[in-house]
Amino acid sequence: MLNFLYFIQSFIRPSVRFSLIQLGLLCLVLLNPATAQTLCPAELHRAIATITSDPPLRRARWGILVQGLDSPSPTIYAQNAEDFFIPASNVKLLTTAAALTRLGPEFRIRTSIYQIQAQSTTTLLRVVGRGDPSLTDVQLQTLARQLRDRGITQIDRLVLDDQYFRGDAINSTWEWEDIQAGYGAAANSLMVNQNAISLTLVPQALGEPLRVVWDDPAIGQRWQINNRSETVAPDQPEFLQVGRAFSQPILQVEGQLRVGSASEPVAISVPQPITYFADRLQLALSAVGIEIKQTQVANDQAIWSDQAMSDQAIEIAAVESSPLADLLIETNRDSNNLYAEAILRALGANSSLQDNLNNSSSLKAGLDEVRATLLELGVNGENYQLADGSGLSRRNLVSPTALVEALQAMQQSPYATAYRNSLAVAGVSGTLRHRFQNSSVQGHLQGKSGFLSGAAALSGYLQPPSHPPIAFSIIVNSFDLPFDQVQSAIDQVVETLQNLRRC
Repeated sequence: MLNFLYFIQSFIRPSVRFSLIQLGLLCLVLLNPATAQTLCPAELHRAIATITSDPPLRRARWGILVQGLDSPSPTIYAQNAEDFFIPASNVKLLTTAAALTRLGPEFRIRTSIYQIQAQSTTTLLRVVGRGDPSLTDVQLQTLARQLRDRGITQIDRLVLDDQYFRGDAINSTWEWEDIQAGYGAAANSLMVNQNAISLTLVPQALGEPLRVVWDDPAIGQRWQINNRSETVAPDQPEFLQVGRAFSQPILQVEGQLRVGSASEPVAISVPQPITYFADRLQLALSAVGIEIKQTQVANDQAIWSDQAMSDQAIEIAAVESSPLADLLIETNRDSNNLYAEAILRALGANSSLQDNLNNSSSLKAGLDEVRATLLELGVNGENYQLADGSGLSRRNLVSPTALVEALQAMQQSPYATAYRNSLAVAGVSGTLRHRFQNSSVQGHLQGKSGFLSGAAALSGYLQPPSHPPIAFSIIVNSFDLPFDQVQSAIDQVVETLQNLRRC
């Protein structure tokens, strides 16, 4: 390269000669397609068609919409923009927009312990959960210390009230393989540690099964393991399938890892969340010297439903979640399904819609609240149909138009900053931290990615250097290709949009 630069420099008169550094920078700019080629909006159709019509991707269904941030805004580019697609985790953009608008950024989720002031000396405590997805052992230890500081050393009857979220904790449209995984954990009222258990699979000697290492060995002692995995030679493929029995603590491990390869972290959902919560709370109470004689789970007919007795209850311990604005960072930036499902149900539990007051399902009430809120924001209800709040359901149907409308609406919202701050930043954070690195898009895209088998999506805000900011949505369905290949094509489309200029 230096020889080439010296050769070029020799033909330039000394009075106008560039330095080698200046000339090198000029050549890099001219040779870099990302900086050398800018596009007028009218040229996008040809440029994007070059990407989407590539033979391996030709059979996939593409939905794309690109508009300015104002609503309404002239369309810069559209392809099947009003068609329905399976959007994967881009559903979270709709759920969080509605939650932020309806509940506000300072909304917190409270977990309480009440004491019943009965005439006897018996200590009766009731733990009331309101669906905090961020609750961990740390918060349970805080509750235990609060009880100890009140002089409680024995609990004669501890009632776990898991009734705040009405209806099933697991979405009936989710697939069994997802429900077993940590990312598909149940969203109930009393949950801890995201209703998931973490473990690691470690390769051993050739031919031996993978070693199962539990993050918490005490939990592992309660699980039966059906281990049909194998450590294989370095030239063999690697794959894993980890699941559990439907309602019992039975771990099922299949697949293979190579000798000497890295360990593989895995998370599985707990089969009985309320039992898991009870166990973790008992450990926290025992650690501060509080004994529990009896534990029960509240139901609709039984414990303390009598109004007179309920009036005697006083809150003696409580913890709160971080503000909703912070919970949304985990939801969108890191694409946490449990957070999204809990927030959706919190919307339903706090719904102002008359039809939801007696609704038997917080999930259904939450979906109704999302629709009503988005309609107020200007998102056309005919452009989407939701079955959950996270995007894990294959029955979600969303058009790129709906997602762009939501992005535009939130840009004009009083909560625009909180909403945008919840998104991943290209090449920097969250699910986008490893994408667009060292490209012109790095640091200039705030967005939400999504992936399911046969479905991939990316939507968000983009700031091209030579064009006003844009809102875009890209969804790809019906492909049978490696995800990396589809993701690369989506990224190429975004990089093309980054080259937009005013024309």
